[in-house]
Amino acid sequence: MASVAKRPGTARGTAEEGPAAEAKSGLASALTVDTEKVRGHLDEVVRTTVEQTLNQLLDEEADRVAGAGRYERSEERVDTRAGSYRRKLQTKAGEVELTVPRLRTLPLETAIIERYKRRESSVEEALIEMDLAGVSMRRVEDITEALWGTRVSASAVSGMAQKVYGQIEAWRNRKITGEHAYVYLDGIWLKRSWGGEMKNVAVLIAIGVDHEGYREVLGVSEGTKEDAESWRTFLRSLKERGLSGVRLFASDKCLGLVDSLAEFFPDAAWQRCVVHWYRNVMTAVPQGKVREVAAMLKAIHAQEDRASAEQKAGQVVEKLAGMRLSKAAAIVREGVAETLSYMAFPREHWRCLRTNNPMERLNREVRRRTRVVGAFPDGQSALMLVAARLRHVAGTRWGTRRYLDMSRLREPVMTEPATAAA
Repeated sequence: MASVAKRPGTARGTAEEGPAAEAKSGLASALTVDTEKVRGHLDEVVRTTVEQTLNQLLDEEADRVAGAGRYERSEERVDTRAGSYRRKLQTKAGEVELTVPRLRTLPLETAIIERYKRRESSVEEALIEMDLAGVSMRRVEDITEALWGTRVSASAVSGMAQKVYGQIEAWRNRKITGEHAYVYLDGIWLKRSWGGEMKNVAVLIAIGVDHEGYREVLGVSEGTKEDAESWRTFLRSLKERGLSGVRLFASDKCLGLVDSLAEFFPDAAWQRCVVHWYRNVMTAVPQGKVREVAAMLKAIHAQEDRASAEQKAGQVVEKLAGMRLSKAAAIVREGVAETLSYMAFPREHWRCLRTNNPMERLNREVRRRTRVVGAFPDGQSALMLVAARLRHVAGTRWGTRRYLDMSRLREPVMTEPATAAA
């Protein structure tokens, strides 16, 4: 039987590597870290630290209110301790237990945590946002248990939501102060479920530019639809709340809106959104001629003054008629005057006045937030979510950045009221 030759050093190498490999393996197993236990330990350390810190702050605040520390004899003392009570507080670090001191005569309205408050405001805001977004109560309870380890009852979420709804209502109905020379109006359509059927609900929005050039959300209101009665009710509420000094309204030609403006703000001019007017003209233009006609329409609003723009519009009407676009020519002839009101105002403001684009950008932000909801249970829910989003946007750079230099605004040569409200 043939023997197999072994390479020199093979046995010795194997023998040497065996103990080393075993040592390495043993060392690796000895250094294995249970990440779950470490994470749990760190969480407990953080939670305990937060709990101790809050309790220390409560003790120090009780000493400050009483005028002396516990068991301290002092002429400045105005009250003494009367025990304490325990309460839970949900924080990002987990649930902590607080020992809240009591005083014999003075109330301890601590600034550290609001009286009877059980959760951080960040938690409350998240719950309310879920409620506004239409998340079911059962789902909210499941989410809170997964995130914070405790379930928040439907009644708790409803109570917090009602508190915020009250704040939103107060913001919606606040007094309008100062004058707003320019006001943009528009409506946004949302879906609501009514008796198992899907119906439309309109939310009417008004934003204004004040005398310092800052934008402000002036009003948000539910409208059954964008009709004369809804706009009349909305404009009446704006005027009753103090809207004044309006020189120009900018909007699309919504049903009943222009007549309502003439009723409540007869001295203000009306600017029809140029972009919406272009779209209206294009409904009577074949696809192959859209670019050519669009260039013709833009040439009207590229003129240096109103007289030149009206002259150019006459030329466009003639050219459209020559192109056998009689319907488009009629739309231009009948509606072009409504799109030229902005030319009576400072040239530096023209770009911001001839369209309703400031409102369109705001509407896109609203739709981004309402799209996740789909259909609202009622119009009030839709109104609350839209108003909440607008109130948030108003507090951002949108409302804190100067939009126009209003020092350039001078007394304009206005068009005749009949033309503005035609």
